[in-house]
Amino acid sequence: MLAGVDGARPVFLWYNIKMSLDRLEKKKTIDLRKKHIGPSCKIFFSHDPIKIVKAKGQYMYDEKGQRYLDCINNVAHVGHSHPDVVKAGAEQMGLLNTNTRFLHDNLVLYAQRLQATLPDKLSVCYFVNSGSEANDLALRLAWQYTGNKDIITLENAYHGHVSSLIDISPYKFHQLSDAEQSHLVHVAPSPDVYRGKYRADRPDAATAYADEVKDIIEKVHKKGHKIAAFIAESLQSCGGQVIPPAGYFQQVAEHVRKAGGVFIADEVQVGFGRVGSQFWAFQLQGDDFVPDIVTMGKPIGNGHPMSCVVTTREVAEAFLSSGMEYFNTFGGNPVSCAIGLAVLDVIEKEDLQRNALRVGQYLINVLEKQKEKHPLIGDIRGRGLFVGVELVKDRVKLTPATAEAQEVIYKFWGED
Repeated sequence: MLAGVDGARPVFLWYNIKMSLDRLEKKKTIDLRKKHIGPSCKIFFSHDPIKIVKAKGQYMYDEKGQRYLDCINNVAHVGHSHPDVVKAGAEQMGLLNTNTRFLHDNLVLYAQRLQATLPDKLSVCYFVNSGSEANDLALRLAWQYTGNKDIITLENAYHGHVSSLIDISPYKFHQLSDAEQSHLVHVAPSPDVYRGKYRADRPDAATAYADEVKDIIEKVHKKGHKIAAFIAESLQSCGGQVIPPAGYFQQVAEHVRKAGGVFIADEVQVGFGRVGSQFWAFQLQGDDFVPDIVTMGKPIGNGHPMSCVVTTREVAEAFLSSGMEYFNTFGGNPVSCAIGLAVLDVIEKEDLQRNALRVGQYLINVLEKQKEKHPLIGDIRGRGLFVGVELVKDRVKLTPATAEAQEVIYKFWGED
């Protein structure tokens, strides 16, 4: 304890408490950020950043009380500061928070509840702390299970910020001027039927895109290498809200598994009912498609740092056979699992999956009417509340309207 006997209170402690209660002036916050936060850490609206001090439901508030409709966050899945989620976390924190080497009901009950949303084959959970950690672990599982090393990823893909994931994220490594792609990583065309290699007017775009993956596998084999995994977001997010044509994943999985690899579905941004019609975005491809590994994060804890990898019993047993124990200090702790359970409760109690379908369809209908008025709108695509609008200078040439898109973003900024 820092407090002295008889209630004496050190000056420096009182100063720290006072500083935490008195909000900094916005300029001071900016100055301290520039001084102490890494310069490559991007901030929204950098010319005049918004300082958010609280949020509730779908709204965020700045230091002046100005209200903003939050259309940016992809983590406050059931609404900012949801009372049920806050209560669950606070109550469990008041009881116990420790690592998973001790038995605790929250871990197994949450794993059971989460697995119930997935196909039966996907039955083993590994809890971690972020989407990046989840995808990194998924690669380890694939490497151990298959004994192979090569990974197939998609154009414009983003799977996380750790080194292993930068290697398989063209969205990131193409930004580096001196980037040298790993010889173990192979990039397949994004299954984008709007501006991709094979478009909506192609009779069977799914097969055409899947054949590109098959061709990569054949080239890899000719070099004496073997495929460990194909990894893809179930719906590409950073890559441009891309909706793969139906049947694409089934065919890719067939090619990859025949080559000895596994299929990793990244649900970090698109899972937990966001697509409306299904709980997981990979289910949009049909009931006959089941990945070998699924990764999840962001919305899983409504902003609380937690994530998960779910896989088959066979993959999990192979990971065990390596002889190396897997341990994660914070992954699956009682507080995180209590919060995860509360999020699932809220999704169900408030019927948020069906709400995503209903509101998302309304949004798409409104946007389609705007498309009739504005030639700048080239395409509107999405499922549920995973919706994107692509702006183009020319609807035939599909020239990206980059500057115009930036102007639209700033036009929305500050409007209630």
